Amino acid sequence: MSKADGMKYAPKGKPNKVIEDGQFVIAAVSLDHGHIYGMCNGLVEAGATLKWVYDPDPARVEAFIQQYPQAKAAESEEQVLADPEVQLVAAAAITSERGPLGVRVMRHGKHYFTDKAPFTTLEQLADARAAYSETGKTYAVYYSERLHVESAVYAGQLIEQGAIGRVVQVIGLGPHRLNAPARPAWFFEKEKYGGIICDIGSHQVEQFLSFTGNRNATVVNSKVANYANKDYPELEDFGDMTLVGENGATGYFRVDWLTPSGLGTWGDGRTIILGTDGYIELRKYIDIAREKEGDNLYLVNADGEQHIQLRGKVGFPYFGQLILDCLNGTELAMTQEHTFKAAELSLLAQKNATRVE
Repeated sequence: MSKADGMKYAPKGKPNKVIEDGQFVIAAVSLDHGHIYGMCNGLVEAGATLKWVYDPDPARVEAFIQQYPQAKAAESEEQVLADPEVQLVAAAAITSERGPLGVRVMRHGKHYFTDKAPFTTLEQLADARAAYSETGKTYAVYYSERLHVESAVYAGQLIEQGAIGRVVQVIGLGPHRLNAPARPAWFFEKEKYGGIICDIGSHQVEQFLSFTGNRNATVVNSKVANYANKDYPELEDFGDMTLVGENGATGYFRVDWLTPSGLGTWGDGRTIILGTDGYIELRKYIDIAREKEGDNLYLVNADGEQHIQLRGKVGFPYFGQLILDCLNGTELAMTQEHTFKAAELSLLAQKNATRVE
């Protein structure tokens, strides 16, 4: 079939704003990673009002305000946390600083939305769990490879509609381009970035739990290596992991920093979801040698074969759901335990990984 013909399972459509201006006020702090822009875009598109931005680097603040002129530059993190109007703080700090920052935000009575990976140690995770129990404030994580990719959002809808039956395996491929000269120094310090499975592997663990409907899983094995970047001895440029969910579904993922310069984008991210009645393949960012556009979904089941191009057709419901969760005390976007469990499994896999090279 063609890209759109015979679509039995239609996308649910792009969601509108969930709130009116001024009903949900946010701030951005710690702009150490460019993901802060995707995080703020999603929240603002869902209706959030962006009031403050803070980072100790004035150049980062200036660039941010050029993108979001409605934001005011705060003089300090404390000024943001002391503002009673601010309901959520979004941050993309150095990875090892994300957990402690989140605890400070929550204990100031605000919800927290961090870039992944949310922690670098199990102790940081325990501190965040304690802060959540004490405050009831949300510790949300930008697991963007599922939440901010329309083909992945639609895959979740297809699974809910029974398009491939019971999901029994998920294979995730998460290659990234290193571009080492453009990276900050902390990116190559393992204590600060946490390791490759802790970092970009956390996306893959979250996808596995979500697509298979698991609340928990066991790490069967995990491996890491530095194959091609010996000039950066603390970098891991390869990692993989095998999981078994409590419902019997299995998962395997591979992540790496080995994307060649000839690829037309930063990484050929793919996910293959096997069900008892069919399978789905996502080619998230490019369909190599055929088209540069991402968000390609391939579906095979009893109805036949379909290739569906989803760019601009599904939207990103997570951000509006997160806002409503913060306002109403619900867990529509993602349960807190799911958020923490994805981090816990990636941390355990990182801690116990076999070093191959």
